[in-house]
Amino acid sequence: MTVHASPVRRVGMIGAGWVAGYHLPAWGRQRHRAEIVAIADPTRQAAERRAAEFGIPHVYAGAEEMLEAGRLDAVDICSPRETHAAMVRLAAGRRLDILCQKPLGIDFAEAEAVVARVAPPARLMVHENWRFRAWYRLLKRWLEEGAAGDIRQASLEFLSSGMIAGPDTLRPALVRQPFFRTQPRLLVMEVLIHHLDTLRYLLGELDVIAARLERSNDEIVAEDVAAVVLRRPEDGLVVTVTGNLAVHGAPPMPRDHLRLFGTRGTIELLGSTLGLRGAGMREEAFDPEATYQGSYDAAIEHFLDGLDTGAAFETKPEDNLRTLRLVEEIYRLSQFDPAAKPR
Repeated sequence: MTVHASPVRRVGMIGAGWVAGYHLPAWGRQRHRAEIVAIADPTRQAAERRAAEFGIPHVYAGAEEMLEAGRLDAVDICSPRETHAAMVRLAAGRRLDILCQKPLGIDFAEAEAVVARVAPPARLMVHENWRFRAWYRLLKRWLEEGAAGDIRQASLEFLSSGMIAGPDTLRPALVRQPFFRTQPRLLVMEVLIHHLDTLRYLLGELDVIAARLERSNDEIVAEDVAAVVLRRPEDGLVVTVTGNLAVHGAPPMPRDHLRLFGTRGTIELLGSTLGLRGAGMREEAFDPEATYQGSYDAAIEHFLDGLDTGAAFETKPEDNLRTLRLVEEIYRLSQFDPAAKPR
């Protein structure tokens, strides 16, 4: 890696919850370029626990208090999505560089409004790390090489049994992420947004032509089942996306199953194995845990690279708005009614 001569950046983290546990090791790998010097969370005990674990010198009960203390160059926003817009505005008002977990707002309108508020010298990157997973970076290279020829069809499945109650009456998905219970927008906004962004990264811009959303149980208020049909305007390529967190026989922890059917071959990602069949035969298996953390590492490294060089972020706000526009269209077309009885 190139040694950077710029001073070590002082970064404040907003949010000490689950996802911060992946951001913080990634920042640690960039300690020669940046240091987390402060962390803020309304649950002070959570912030203190992260501070002790990762050697963060300053702990605050709120982001505003942390920013008032000054001496920061950037912030990393890991707080819940309903706070993202307010936190971005707060940091941009202090002319800080900003890395913000996806999405930028609770819906497209809020995200679009907050992007308009960010002006130089502040820079904003959306931490959309799914596309930074090693298997998707390799898949992108295969596509650019034309390894499968022209892609004619694509399908993506994201299936889990996590919303099915076990013998203990607990639903594994809600044990792992209890906040799923109260999210007004769940599967598409919280999970499939990653896949929509990754499909855009791999295949280019897409339009939504059909969508259906459903809810499987009364412990959640929003959708956990989705069927979406996308189309690439330039050539009519059809992409189908199936997401379902209540599939009997599927593992509690879902995995991506992506198939790209081309004129020369088929590319298939099944979990952590990527393969090509047809004109050529290729296969590569990845360590799933290392790849998961590695996507956080790569996203944060990319953020710092952009700050060091001035280059555009791959997941710049304008790009993320295009993903959010797809999300919004899915909800519009599906006419999902949270009050409807679960199926």
